Amino acid sequence: MNKERLVLSSPHMSNEGFEQEYVQEAFDTNWIAPLGKNVDEFEHELVNYVGSQNGAALISGTAAIHMALKAADVKEDDIVICQSLTFSATANPIIYQGAIPVFVDSEEETWNMDPEFLRAALEKYPNAKAVVVVNLYGLAAQLDEIVAICNEYNVTLIEDAAESLGTTYKGQATGTFGKYGVYSFNGNKIITTSGGGMLVSNDKEKIEKVRFWSTQARDKARHYQHSEIGYNYRMSNIMAGVGRGQLKVLNNRIQKKRYIHDFYKQELKEFSNISFMPENEWSESNFWLSVVILKNKDTNELIDALDEANIESRPVWKPMHLQPVFANYDYIGGEVSEELFKKGICLPSDTKMENEDLYRVTSVIKRVLQSE
Repeated sequence: MNKERLVLSSPHMSNEGFEQEYVQEAFDTNWIAPLGKNVDEFEHELVNYVGSQNGAALISGTAAIHMALKAADVKEDDIVICQSLTFSATANPIIYQGAIPVFVDSEEETWNMDPEFLRAALEKYPNAKAVVVVNLYGLAAQLDEIVAICNEYNVTLIEDAAESLGTTYKGQATGTFGKYGVYSFNGNKIITTSGGGMLVSNDKEKIEKVRFWSTQARDKARHYQHSEIGYNYRMSNIMAGVGRGQLKVLNNRIQKKRYIHDFYKQELKEFSNISFMPENEWSESNFWLSVVILKNKDTNELIDALDEANIESRPVWKPMHLQPVFANYDYIGGEVSEELFKKGICLPSDTKMENEDLYRVTSVIKRVLQSE
């Protein structure tokens, strides 16, 4: 096994060296940390790209969710309704705030929060403080319905778009439908700042408050004075420089992710025992990861075969209501998220992959699917 390992998704710097230019500028001006021009410009450029009005660049998408919950006035023992099929970073900040998560199942059309179960959750918990919806793997949720239900119950919607930067729903960028939108620039995301995230909102006052909290909540005074608890959550000027360079090639990365997804679909279309992520006419996904569903096949068999060929693959996220740490919290829904977890596999979707690499992946999949 001497071929280089193919991974799900890894950092991909621009061929033009945009990132180095912005980072070098930070070095030349000695704005290494904590803030500076790159942070200001990255916030401005990102919110312009997605069509929001204000943004706060933070150290992670998790920090952005945490700040969104705090901005939504989520406090101890408040109810927060959260999509179950997601990564734990969506749910953990609910616990940071001392709040109580209530998990909701997904629906098959988008793999995201089922509006009917969301309504059932709000009927059961009408005083819920916030709803956290996720655009899983770059797939847009049923955002019109979810927004309408949240408005009906007067509950704050937080949109976790960590995986869906560049995805649109009816022509509008995901992450801009809720009161707050969250993006991640972790190393495996469609663009990266090595780590990092951003909170966006049309509420300027709330974003300014988040900037205050995330820089240790230091009051305006000559001495160090603090009237509120703060956090060390602000993005550094170096990281933001990387982000500015990455943003210049985001559209190229989206095109490549879509190409990878279409390649897999074309190569594997003859097999009835495999299906792909849903595509809806009202949404255009960035296909951050290409995910397949196996029918009448053990997912471990395919994962093991790919691993033997030095190819990374992973199961779909294990739903939060099945996680030991969240086992005692309420869950509203059926078995959609659990079935997706049992049958779903994430395939390599790295934007540096060439056709030769994609054929490596599909040849292993074909061999497994053809076996008895």
